[in-house]
Amino acid sequence: MKKDQIFALGSAPVGDFEFNKEVAEVFDDMIARSVPFYLEQQDMFKEIGKKFFIPGTNVYDLGCSTATTLINLCRDIEQPALFIGYDNSIPMLERAKRKIEENGLENRIRVRYGDLNGDLSKIQLDKASVVTMCWTLQFVRPLKRDGLIRWIYNALVKEGVLIVTDKVLTNDTHINRCFIELYYDFKKRNGYTDMEILRKRESLENVLIPYRIDENIGMLKANGFEIVDTFFQCYNFTGFLCLK
Repeated sequence: MKKDQIFALGSAPVGDFEFNKEVAEVFDDMIARSVPFYLEQQDMFKEIGKKFFIPGTNVYDLGCSTATTLINLCRDIEQPALFIGYDNSIPMLERAKRKIEENGLENRIRVRYGDLNGDLSKIQLDKASVVTMCWTLQFVRPLKRDGLIRWIYNALVKEGVLIVTDKVLTNDTHINRCFIELYYDFKKRNGYTDMEILRKRESLENVLIPYRIDENIGMLKANGFEIVDTFFQCYNFTGFLCLK
């Protein structure tokens, strides 16, 4: 696994964050060192996915990045199923295909181009019982989020689930600052410097737009989901389980 040093290199001005080739090559290290309890959350996705998967349906990962979640779900759900991932980054999809082949799962997993900020009619979501969006919704433009959630809800079979993990804001600015400081301490423990943390924060400022927990729950319920609850929280990271 190649180490993430993207924001430690050079002194060039920081532009908006992009999931380009450079990021794709180090993404697995980046996310493991940037998301609290990343491996434990991956275990949760497998446990929830296996529990709610319905035979004869499909599993989708929206914003599949390098296919880690898809590979894990595919290994745990042994019943016949198609595992399909969508991402709007070609470099990410290329990296995902290599990982799928390395794991010998190319017969069960497909990854395809799909832009969640674009025309959703161009993305096929069919007979889905499990849909995951892991640290993806925060990158979808706010004006597009309601339509995206309604589209997912309509594509799910009865008793299907949507699993969402995202960065969140709190209701109190003091607690929000506290959680951010604790999160930066976590990143420092994982080897990131103050400069790297600052440069990445600047690059994400106009790209990643988090909601409060209650705003996310309200949006998910307003667009169809009868049951929405949290299954994970660490500081400003939360996981939502949404049941149709």
